[in-house]
Amino acid sequence: MTKTHFYFDERCFWHGGGNYAQVLPVGGFVQPLVSGGLPEAPETKRRLKNLLEVSGLASHLHMSGAASATIEDLLRVHPKTYVEEFKRMSDQGGGELGLRTPFGPGGFEIAALSTGLVKQAVKSVLEGSANNAYALSRPPGHHCLPDFPNGFCLLANIPIAIEAARAEKLVERVAVVDWDVHHGNGTEAIYYDDPNTLTISLHQERCYPLDTGSADQTGGKAAPNSNMNIPLPPGGGNDLYLEAMERLVLPRLRAFKPDLIIVACGYDAAAGDPLSRMMCSSDTFRKMTEMVMAESGGKIVTAHEGGYSEVYVPFCGHAVLEAMSGDPVHIEDPMLQRITNQQPNARLAQFHSSEIDRLVEYFGIK
Repeated sequence: MTKTHFYFDERCFWHGGGNYAQVLPVGGFVQPLVSGGLPEAPETKRRLKNLLEVSGLASHLHMSGAASATIEDLLRVHPKTYVEEFKRMSDQGGGELGLRTPFGPGGFEIAALSTGLVKQAVKSVLEGSANNAYALSRPPGHHCLPDFPNGFCLLANIPIAIEAARAEKLVERVAVVDWDVHHGNGTEAIYYDDPNTLTISLHQERCYPLDTGSADQTGGKAAPNSNMNIPLPPGGGNDLYLEAMERLVLPRLRAFKPDLIIVACGYDAAAGDPLSRMMCSSDTFRKMTEMVMAESGGKIVTAHEGGYSEVYVPFCGHAVLEAMSGDPVHIEDPMLQRITNQQPNARLAQFHSSEIDRLVEYFGIK
C-alpha cells in the first residue's frame, strides 16, 4: 500500500470568490472580470489534480476524501461568535467577513470540508497509515486569525488540525513551515504564546499583509523563540529560498525537535505568479520538500495554501508530490529552463545572500 496519501474533494473547488476583480471589489470604476472573482480560484487546484492523473502519479498515491471538521474542532481555535456568524451568513446565501474573504451559499460547509482534509492528513501520518500526506485544501487557511478571516482564508485549517490531533493525544510538539509567499499571520497569531508549536514563515517582505511578518516577531512571553519570520527581498528566486532553508529553517527545526512538521504549501513564490515578485521554480519546491523530509524521516504533512498561476501551480505541486512519494513518475516542467535562465545576476545574488547573513546573525544561529 502506498505511503503517500492525497486528500481532496470536488466540493472544495465549488467555493465562490465573490464579486471581485482580482483584489478590488467591483463597483464604481472597477469593472467585473470576464473570468470573475478573486485570484484564489479553483482551477489552480483542479489542474494539479488533473495533472497527477494524466501523468500517472495519481495511481501511486492513496487518493481519497475526508470528513468535514466538526463544530467541536472549529471551537478549539475560533470563538463561538465567529463560527456562528459564519454559519448564519452562509445559510442566508453568503457574504463577507473580515478582509477579502467572500463566500457564497454553503461557504461554511465547504470551508469546514477543506479543514477536514488537513485534519485527516495530519491524523493519517500520526497514526502511521501514511508516511506523509498532502491535503488539497481550498479555501486556504494561513491568514485566518481566530475571529478575523482575511486574505482568502476563512478557517485556520492547520491549527484546527493540530488541535484536533492534540485532543486525541496523538502529538505534542509541532512545527509549521510556511513557504507561501505571503506571511502566515494567522498561524503565527494563534501560536505566538505556545512553546509547543514552532511557526516559521518565509515570505516576500511586506507583500501581504503589509504590517506583519517582521523578523523581530519571535514569540510571546510564554514562548520565546517559538516564531521565526524570514522576510525575503523580491526577485530572490531558487538560490535565495534554498539558502534560507539551509541556514535558517533547518537549524531552527533541529533545535526545536518537533514530533511532526506541517508545511503550509503555497506556490505563489513561483515565477509568473500575479500576486508576488519572486522567481522560484518547480525545482525550488521539490528541493525544499526534500530538505524538510530529510529532517523528519519523510514524516510530513503538506497543506495547500496559495498560488495563483493556473498554468504553473500544477507543475510545482507535482514536483512536491514526486518528492513526497519518492515515485519514479517524473514529468518535464516546460517552464523550468526559462525560469532558471532568469535567476538573479551575481551582484543581486550577493545582495540577497547578505540578507540571509543578516538574519542568521539576528537569530543567533551558529
